[in-house]
Amino acid sequence: MSDREVPQVCIEDVDALVRDLDEVVGETIAAASRRTDGGKDIDACQVHAERVAYAATEVLAAKALAQYARETAAAGVDAGILSDQAAVFAGEIAAKLLGQLALAGDEFALPSGLVERTIGSAASRSRIQLFAHEARVRAIGRHAADSRGVNNAWLPEEDAVMVRDSVRAFATREVAPLAQHIHTKDELVPDSLISAMAGMGYFGMSAPEQYGGLGMGNLAMIVTTEELSRVSLAAAGSLITRPEILTKALLKGGTEEQKRKWLGPVAAGELMVGIAVTEPDTGSDVASVACRAERAEVGGRPGWLINGAKAWCTFAGRANVLALLARTDPDPKSGARGLSLFIVEKSAFYGHEFEMRQSGGGVLHGKADATPGYRGMHSYTLSFDNYFVDGDNLIGGEKELNRGFYLQMNGFAAGRLQTGGRAAGLAQAALEAAACYAVDRRQFGSPLIGFQLTQFKLGRMATCVQAARQISYLGARAMDVDETISLEPAMAKLLACDVAVSVTQEGQLIHGGWGYAEEYPISRYVVDATVLPIFEGVKPILELKVIARQLLAG
Repeated sequence: MSDREVPQVCIEDVDALVRDLDEVVGETIAAASRRTDGGKDIDACQVHAERVAYAATEVLAAKALAQYARETAAAGVDAGILSDQAAVFAGEIAAKLLGQLALAGDEFALPSGLVERTIGSAASRSRIQLFAHEARVRAIGRHAADSRGVNNAWLPEEDAVMVRDSVRAFATREVAPLAQHIHTKDELVPDSLISAMAGMGYFGMSAPEQYGGLGMGNLAMIVTTEELSRVSLAAAGSLITRPEILTKALLKGGTEEQKRKWLGPVAAGELMVGIAVTEPDTGSDVASVACRAERAEVGGRPGWLINGAKAWCTFAGRANVLALLARTDPDPKSGARGLSLFIVEKSAFYGHEFEMRQSGGGVLHGKADATPGYRGMHSYTLSFDNYFVDGDNLIGGEKELNRGFYLQMNGFAAGRLQTGGRAAGLAQAALEAAACYAVDRRQFGSPLIGFQLTQFKLGRMATCVQAARQISYLGARAMDVDETISLEPAMAKLLACDVAVSVTQEGQLIHGGWGYAEEYPISRYVVDATVLPIFEGVKPILELKVIARQLLAG
């Protein structure tokens, strides 16, 4: 089939395939739920539970992408490429699911005849071949090259368009000149950039106006994160994640006094925030946190003494406050029900190591861990030795004592959503870099984009980036309706982070040998992307304990 012979996609046909996918995955979830007693016995079939979680996530992204193409066309905007992207994405995940059924059909335990009348029917198989044909993917790649990969896609919310344009201009002007230097020299994000971002209101995008925020909601926040991360994940995009996590926890369980004391300065960028949850011996198993907080009185003030260690506390040196999860019930059997969330005050430090000593004898020591990427904020291992925290800094006060785990999880849901936006932004940066390089670089007497395989790879990159973006926007809109949700943000993080890893690596390969040189930003994008499936819930835990568990619980 030549390029000119590729039939135009009808979005109704894409919808039909997505409906088939949705039905099959719905029955897959129901069967897995019965097998695991509503998810209670999920660890007895972890491999299949992972399949279920990922398939459900991909179908949600396919729905979001198809819906976006439909809405764009309804708005009178040419949605031809979007319809093609929706078709390619749906076709590829349908082919993948059919492959999994061929290898492990018994595990799926689907009703007899279901596959044959849905994704395995002659009509669906024909659609799969038509939708995902390489000529269609190459056409998307050529379109990406013509536009240099830039994202100027239609958005239904006018405010979101204004935010995108404003943040993109800011990031190009203020962040781009610093990004590569911060990465290669492993330097801390300068205060001048923090001040500039604070002046734009980026630290209080979704915080309510009554507490000093802009009250613009989660979609505006995700668009902001995406555009900042497109220029630098570590020097800009991730700066607004930690304040967001603390803000959500305070809004969920903080006292009114705490909200009025902390939310305004955090939203204004006057207080930088670090998150202290993970421990050296306790990673994803947050309920096993051992760092303890014990009641004490120091200098006539009632409060808590913190003892223990924390790991991977990003920006902890520069931060003015840490959101710290500690064990307040000494019985280890209390698990998640024995943890409380504290706001720990500290001074700002600018090096790779610091030590803070209190007049009462408490000590907080921190040392940054060297990492191949995600530089600019530094991630610290912390040790607390009788470090005093005022009693008023227990989030929620006595009412939320031993309920910090649940407050933290609410904050983590927002953090995961932001990570979806960060990943989409980083993947977008790689797409733009690859598109520009493919147009400008000549080999064998032709620009790289003149070769079919380059077109194909660029087309898949553009399609996957759009899927990551739309599932992240879907999660943001859902959270704007219900702040307590956690499934859609987790799915957005799962898909978008994998997209960021694959797209940055494909972009590096398009650059050839120069993709490995620090002279080219694509090398930074690759190493930055590798951290995304790890933090805010490492990928296997996110799939099993967050996504699959909720799906199978019904």
